[in-house]
Amino acid sequence: MTSKVAVIGLGAMGLPMATRLAQRFDVSGFDIAEQRLALAGEQGVTPATSAAEAVAGAQAVIVAVRTGEQLRELLFGERGFAEHLGDGAVVILTSTVGTDGIAEIAELLRASGAALVDAPLSGGPVRAGEGDLLIVVGAEPAALEIARPVLEQLSSTLSIVGDRPGHGQALKTVNQLLCGVHIAAAAEALALADAMGLDQERTLEALTAGAANSFMLGNRGPRSLQAYDEEGAEVLSRLDIFVKDMGIVGAAARAHHLAAPVAAAAEQLFLLGEAQGLAAHDDSAVIRVVAPARRAAAGRRGEAAI
Repeated sequence: MTSKVAVIGLGAMGLPMATRLAQRFDVSGFDIAEQRLALAGEQGVTPATSAAEAVAGAQAVIVAVRTGEQLRELLFGERGFAEHLGDGAVVILTSTVGTDGIAEIAELLRASGAALVDAPLSGGPVRAGEGDLLIVVGAEPAALEIARPVLEQLSSTLSIVGDRPGHGQALKTVNQLLCGVHIAAAAEALALADAMGLDQERTLEALTAGAANSFMLGNRGPRSLQAYDEEGAEVLSRLDIFVKDMGIVGAAARAHHLAAPVAAAAEQLFLLGEAQGLAAHDDSAVIRVVAPARRAAAGRRGEAAI
């Protein structure tokens, strides 16, 4: 039975996940930033002074990293915590890192008596705190049984897509292909509406009511219109996350000799955004790559008919 959970990394996603889990489990957390540790302590999470201390006695450990190399270092590096895991513990990987090296890392954990649960998630910090995430999972059945109560506490949709680590990363790669393309397409559509003299807010309202709608249009569309404000849109998903993720998509397509020209075009927009200094902006700011400035004259806004 899973009773103690450790969360390594208390950033934008880690802290709300830890807080959500603390409603049901004994949760310990570690982050190199003392401020994040303090915030976690205020929200029912037991702060630890190291990753090794945090994972001691935990049946499940949640980690979020940017790359497979970072995952390997976190587990098996000089200060890696894998050797401090109890027998039968599971490491739940919530990041999108691609399939490369996942099988090898799972085997190394297995040799130490632990297991890897490949569980990349989709959804922002607010949804994490509400237990409203989409999580896709690839894991061996025994490891999934231990991790399932934790995953169910965090998700509104839990999709088991395979019985070994790597399957979750594969499906998340496909998911990110669509998400990246949809964000880029939404930016192009709203930029075109502006260039044609249409009111963007009215355009967005009409588009989201019809067959052209998508989750990303409805979610990122309003934030795209804020991208031109001095402070920009609130950063809920950084643009450089899609630089990473679309890179993973492209690498996967090439590895399987599959042409993915639409995904490649979207990747170029995110790369251009990063090169133009938008890396830390919300990913909806990719509209500024397509149209660096809003074109429609202020006097025309509200006058255009759709």
